[in-house]
Amino acid sequence: MGGVEQLKLEPGEIVQELGWDEDVDEELRSNIMDAIDGDLVEDVVEAVDVVLLWQRNDTDVADSLVDALRDLSAGGRIWLLTPKIGRPGYVAPADIAEGAEVAGLALTSAVEVSADWQACKVVRPHAHGNRR
Repeated sequence: MGGVEQLKLEPGEIVQELGWDEDVDEELRSNIMDAIDGDLVEDVVEAVDVVLLWQRNDTDVADSLVDALRDLSAGGRIWLLTPKIGRPGYVAPADIAEGAEVAGLALTSAVEVSADWQACKVVRPHAHGNRR
C-alpha cells in the first residue's frame, strides 16, 4: 500500500480531494480509497474528516489551505501533498510553513507517501485563542 499507512486513515472517514491534476499519484489515490473503504469526494454535503490537498508551486499555499478549511470538520485534518524536491511543482518547506501560519493552521508532521509526493499534516491549532 506504500505510504498510505502513514496518513492514518480509517475506514468510513470522509475524504475530500482538492487540487487533482494529471500529475497526481493514482496508485496513492487508489490506496487511500482502499484505506477508507470509499471514494474520494470533491463536492461535499457534510463536513469531511480529511482533506487531501494536492499543492504545487503555481498556487498560493495559504489560499489553498483556507479553501481546504471550508468543508473540514472541527477535528479534521488536512494532508497537504507536495511534489518532492527536484520534481516539477516542488514547494519549498518555508512556503509551506508560511502558508500554514498565514492560514492560522499548524503543521504537525511530514511523511513520504510515494516516489514523487510528500505529505504534511496540517491541523487547526488547539491552544491558541487569539484571532486576527
